[in-house]
Amino acid sequence: MCTSGKIQADQFQPEDFIKSGQAVIDTEQAAVKALSKKIDSSFVKACQLLLHCKGKIVVIGMGKSGHIGKKIAATLASTGSPAFFVHPGEASHGDLGMITPRDVVLALSNSGEASEVTSILPIFKRLKVPLVSMTGNSTSTLSQFADVNLDTSVEKEACPMNLAPTASTTVTLVMGDALAVALLQAKGFTENDFAMSHPGGTLGRKLLLKVSDIMHQGKEIPVVKEETPINQSLLEMTNKRLGMTCIVNNEDKLCGIFTDGDLRRALALNIDFKLTPISQVMTRQCKTITAQKLAAEALQVMEESAINALIITDENHYPVGALNMHDLLKAGVV
Repeated sequence: MCTSGKIQADQFQPEDFIKSGQAVIDTEQAAVKALSKKIDSSFVKACQLLLHCKGKIVVIGMGKSGHIGKKIAATLASTGSPAFFVHPGEASHGDLGMITPRDVVLALSNSGEASEVTSILPIFKRLKVPLVSMTGNSTSTLSQFADVNLDTSVEKEACPMNLAPTASTTVTLVMGDALAVALLQAKGFTENDFAMSHPGGTLGRKLLLKVSDIMHQGKEIPVVKEETPINQSLLEMTNKRLGMTCIVNNEDKLCGIFTDGDLRRALALNIDFKLTPISQVMTRQCKTITAQKLAAEALQVMEESAINALIITDENHYPVGALNMHDLLKAGVV
């Protein structure tokens, strides 16, 4: 048997791998396309049940359906519809206590006959918990027991033996995404809401982190007066290590910036750095931002202007902070 398998594997050519992969994609793509026609009145009713859920959406599924169910539960939870997954095998041994009459159950089973799922269906009726099912068999025990069934049947699996759950799990996952996004839109879920449920990720940092959270302030801000000689201004830049310094007038209002780029240009002027005031070589009308803006907005300003440092000002144009690209990198915004 092993020798025979080895011979068959050796005969499988590179083009055969490509052909096999493309066939799977074609089959699953066709299954997903057919799913669009099944977004009907049953889908509307399922959305309404889930939308008006006073508790949580409890997702259950066995085997491959369970794996898909965990992802659906996670997607629902992260898009404004509190949800969690319960393994049906564990449910009959105590985990049913997690489910309350305020919840809605979303049960997944391609056959609709998974014994671990069907055995606990009477409990949902007793608790008067609404039940939404996703099955590939509209006449199955699960679909008949449910308040509403979503048809996730497929013409065939991508598996050449039509056995391994492939197209059917893909379609179920897509149906779950369709539910999550429909509920997201119905609830008016915003980018800020999304960020609140993803504070530790890159998306959360981009949507939640403000300039005030990462800017240098107080004595950390490099600042010199406009009459300060260039050489002393360079000392301020060196000490504060931001690659720039703010230039302020006698009223301490911002009137310009001096950066590493300005220094390179000043070196070509053949001027006396000890006598020349910084005002003669600074960049006027420099880019600024307020502390209340998102750090991602600061990054956008810097990228669009091709600059590496940014001054933060208040409403009266007083410098209240400073940051550079390194600060954004350190904060995970870039």
